[in-house]
Amino acid sequence: MHTDPNCLFCKIAAGQIPARKVYEDERFLAFHDIHPAAPVHLLLVPKHHIASLADATEADTDWLGAMMALAPRLMREHGGAGGFKTQINTGPDGGQEVMHLHLHLLGGPRPWGKGG
Repeated sequence: MHTDPNCLFCKIAAGQIPARKVYEDERFLAFHDIHPAAPVHLLLVPKHHIASLADATEADTDWLGAMMALAPRLMREHGGAGGFKTQINTGPDGGQEVMHLHLHLLGGPRPWGKGG
């Protein structure tokens, strides 16, 4: 499994930096965003390092599909059962702040996030 020793999310996945984890298996880690944009705001990250969705290839189809399939379960379990939004920011112009692919899961009672 490829990791980047300078990557914030790789360090969180390795247990070097604490996070409010809600899920973990051999491929993924999910935790609460430290700057939530909704009542429920989780980040779902692959444990292997991939900088952004722009770097994904056809070889990544299986784990990307598994990541998307895991999202509804996490939101049902953590307060987003009434509906939720998924978001992957890609690259600096796409609003990506941490250069490790991650899926934002946003939900909970409305109103919130009126911009999208």
